[in-house]
Amino acid sequence: MGSFNILGWVFFHVLIVVLLVCDLFLFTKKDQEIGLKKSLKLTAFYVLMALIFNVGIYFVKGAGAATDFFTGYLIELSLSIDNLFVFLLIFTVFKVATKYQHRVLFWGIIGAVLMRAVFILTGVALVHKFEWIMYVFGAFLVITGIKLFFEKKEQGKDDENEIKNNFTVRMAKKLLPFTDQFHEEKFMVKIDGKHLFTPLFLVLIVVDVFDIIFAVDSVPAILAITTDSFIVYTSNIFAILGLRSMYFALAGLMPLFHYLQYGLAIVLTFIGVKLLLIHVYKIPTSLSLLVLAVCIGGSIVASLLKKKK
Repeated sequence: MGSFNILGWVFFHVLIVVLLVCDLFLFTKKDQEIGLKKSLKLTAFYVLMALIFNVGIYFVKGAGAATDFFTGYLIELSLSIDNLFVFLLIFTVFKVATKYQHRVLFWGIIGAVLMRAVFILTGVALVHKFEWIMYVFGAFLVITGIKLFFEKKEQGKDDENEIKNNFTVRMAKKLLPFTDQFHEEKFMVKIDGKHLFTPLFLVLIVVDVFDIIFAVDSVPAILAITTDSFIVYTSNIFAILGLRSMYFALAGLMPLFHYLQYGLAIVLTFIGVKLLLIHVYKIPTSLSLLVLAVCIGGSIVASLLKKKK
């Protein structure tokens, strides 16, 4: 089992590197806007890769591990869809041209892979050492779900000011030298003999910081399904890969998802309750998968029907 763990981790990271290299040099051209058609093709490709990887887990680790991977993948994907609103707002606030947004999201994946590894490995270690921390995660998810259910989703000037003047932006500008102008897709330029960072690099920093914030919700949610660090991490990363490519397809459709937050709120609350009951009654992963499908699918259908009406 130990040799599998090592080989599994190595194989997965080699696969991710290959996928990212293909994404950067084969699937997308420099400074090219990604349209709906191409975005859907990329999304379908990453989803297919995740499913193939899931089949591999089935044959190597069994049906239980494969079900856990698939459930974790869908949970991360579902929770992250709502985060696309934040990415859209960040790009709008900093006036990032559409053709440069893929570059930011691509390099943001590198940061996300590293940060999720730290979050997940730390979370799994804490769960194994302190079982009671599951109750903390459960209570946190229940409170987060309830708050999300009653939260008003109205983005305006307050959100723009919060992003543009938040602590991360202020500290980055204080510690690093920045130019005031974008220089195409470059993160750094040399002006008058000095190396300066561009606003595009500042946007990348903000995106990665928000990735950390997003992980606070999603990682405990997946730990409710399994504490196998390999399953949690791989399902998480595959979902992030698929979501980033999906961004360009969903960017124009996100205002249609009026009821999505309620579906996500119910899912978070359910998973929190599952953690709180973990030593009393272990809710089957299959039931978690059903609740996830009904809540997210139902909220999207209800949103579309409301728009049509």
